[in-house]
Amino acid sequence: MIKKKDPSQEDKKTWEEYIKNPSDIYDKDQNVSNSIQRRERYKFDLHGFTLDEANNKVKEIMNHCIKNKFKEILLITGKGIHSTNEENTYVSESLGKLKYSVPEFIRTNSDLNKLIISINDAEKIDGGEGALIIKLKNL
Repeated sequence: MIKKKDPSQEDKKTWEEYIKNPSDIYDKDQNVSNSIQRRERYKFDLHGFTLDEANNKVKEIMNHCIKNKFKEILLITGKGIHSTNEENTYVSESLGKLKYSVPEFIRTNSDLNKLIISINDAEKIDGGEGALIIKLKNL
């Protein structure tokens, strides 16, 4: 085993000065109040869900996000180009698709509607027309 050389007096002095004010080291204990901080975004993909399943899942997600202090939800709904709604004459072509029906469900559900600030199409980088951004109120 090779013994390490003892640090020089200059190194010891430099170290002593550094530990008095270590400004470039993150102190994880400084921000103990993680539960108070709001998280940015919750993301969920609704592909493959039926309309009823999607609505129930959205309600569950929104309640979870409010409880856990998320600021917004990114819901991937898809654009509806693979939807089979055209095959059933009793189903609305536009409102049967998750892209249109999920926001309508949220707006018409009084419990959910009071939790939101807005519902908009996502930016192109987040899915564009195939995704929704739901901004949540600070509760």
